[in-house]
Amino acid sequence: MLTGEIIVALILSGVVVGFINTLAAGATVISMTLYMALGMPILDASGTNRISVVLQNLVGSLTFRKESLLDIKQAWKLSIPIVIGVLIGAQFSMMVSDRIFHICFAGGLVIMACMLLLKPSVWLKGRKGGIVPMTPLHFLLLIMAGFYGGSIYVGVGYFFIAIFVMGLGYDLMRANAMKGFMAFVTTPFSLVVFMMHGHVNYSWGLIHAIGNIIGSYVAARYARTLGTGFMRWLLIILILITILDVFKVIDLSHWIATFISS
Repeated sequence: MLTGEIIVALILSGVVVGFINTLAAGATVISMTLYMALGMPILDASGTNRISVVLQNLVGSLTFRKESLLDIKQAWKLSIPIVIGVLIGAQFSMMVSDRIFHICFAGGLVIMACMLLLKPSVWLKGRKGGIVPMTPLHFLLLIMAGFYGGSIYVGVGYFFIAIFVMGLGYDLMRANAMKGFMAFVTTPFSLVVFMMHGHVNYSWGLIHAIGNIIGSYVAARYARTLGTGFMRWLLIILILITILDVFKVIDLSHWIATFISS
């Protein structure tokens, strides 16, 4: 049942999630933890969360495009292998253990954190010579990222950013814009599956999306002002926190649940 306190919590947390996800990635854990702390089953939380993901990234993409940070024509081309990967990942998500996925996820984040720290110029300015055309290797990497997004989903934005920066030569700001567009294009496929199985709470999802939209708009609107340096350090901090959470050095979900209950 929706109360005034729940509505406020959904909107305020949505602002934080929308802001972080638009400039970096990984804030989905906040939404998931909030839903479950308020008594929602995990499948319902996962399905409901995708409403705000779609709307958040729609607004973010439109704003990034208005700010001339998103090439829609190129984005549609890059979305093709990701959609293929998402569809495959959704079909085979139950065939691989969570432990294997977590190991791969953590390993990828460690590599990305090292690259962010050791090669900052690549992330801040993009590749020398500019953005390169998509090659068969890039196509395969995007399929793999889509596969992860279709099966596990949490943290997939990190991998999108890495491919766009290290592989295709985007700077961090444009990579974030491209990542958000990919989330907007691919998430509806999985959302429909959750809707068909009755695992979406529409009222909670739409209210949470209000905050997500506000946070996403502010982040995309002022991305140039904040700069790639701010975005790089935000990404480094979030990646390190995620790595510690994956390896159970900290319990991020418990922290968030404790904060919410207090």
